[in-house]
Amino acid sequence: MLDSIPSLNRLIVELGKFPGIGRKTATRLAFHVMQQSDEQSQALVEAIQNLKQRVQFCSTCFHVTEQDPCVLCTSTSRDDSLLCVVEQPQDLMAIERGHSYRGRYHVLHGVLSPLDGVGPDDLKIAELIERVRQGNFNEVIVATNFSIEGEATALYLSRLLQPFGVRITRLAHGIPMGSDLEYVDDATVGRAIEGRRDL
Repeated sequence: MLDSIPSLNRLIVELGKFPGIGRKTATRLAFHVMQQSDEQSQALVEAIQNLKQRVQFCSTCFHVTEQDPCVLCTSTSRDDSLLCVVEQPQDLMAIERGHSYRGRYHVLHGVLSPLDGVGPDDLKIAELIERVRQGNFNEVIVATNFSIEGEATALYLSRLLQPFGVRITRLAHGIPMGSDLEYVDDATVGRAIEGRRDL
């Protein structure tokens, strides 16, 4: 039935490419967009265009930003002796919401996953090693998710960073195994940062 309405079908197909969005949800969203006013639809289009045109990755920490380097890297109130390594920008934002961490960040943009063809060269690991080599960090907090891939990445990073003589810690296990930092409540993330342990 929807194949006879190419414009609507195309929007459903495109929305269905988002993570966690199935055909039914994509269809519901497409109908919602269709029922919006022209102004609302235009605002959505402009928001997406602005995102694609203005947002980039920080050349230092690889977080999302509209200025390079980002505000976290240029802030003079952050602790230069601490470096927190996360999988994705969303994880960085989750830690920031906890208001317990005041150091620097490094975003890997994924985790090691040989079955999915993701190796060390596909992540920002070389850049992390160079930052630790050139920086004055006393501690590197490996804050990858508590998944099999996240744990494997944490162990891999630990082995790579040990020669630099920095303390390597892992978030405390107050965060449930298999969960993503992005969806953990602020208090739990805060407690996990405060209760981090050596790796």
